[in-house]
Amino acid sequence: MRPLFAWFDGRSLREKRLLLVAAALAVLALLWGGVVRPVGDALSSERERYADAVSRLGSTEARVDAVVDIARSRAVAIGPIADTVRAAAGQAGFTLASLDPAGPDAVKVNIQSARPAALAAWLARLEASGVLVGSASLTNNGDRTLGVTITLRARGS
Repeated sequence: MRPLFAWFDGRSLREKRLLLVAAALAVLALLWGGVVRPVGDALSSERERYADAVSRLGSTEARVDAVVDIARSRAVAIGPIADTVRAAAGQAGFTLASLDPAGPDAVKVNIQSARPAALAAWLARLEASGVLVGSASLTNNGDRTLGVTITLRARGS
């Protein structure tokens, strides 16, 4: 360190001032590039992540409220669920392999062969009429059809 001070002392006053200004500018540039910019960028990205999280939270809460409202609402009386499901399956063109009671206001349905699109449309129509899917097991038959075992229950039960 002593040789550096000796070298600096050997400079003229004008050169000393110029070297001090250059050193101060170098320190400012290092602080700016090494501290201020990275911290600012990190804060900016965290603000964006926070805004996205708040937006997702609001959207999720709205969806949860919609699901809770649907679950609380009662469908019009649909009669015995077994009759409703049997009639809806006949209208959709499905042959029921079995239709067994699975508790109060619930049935277990087995369909040997169903096209996925037709099955989805049938389940949507059932849901609109007040019958909800409790559980489902789908098996690929290998011929673009599914083997289906579904537990259906009346909404609100």
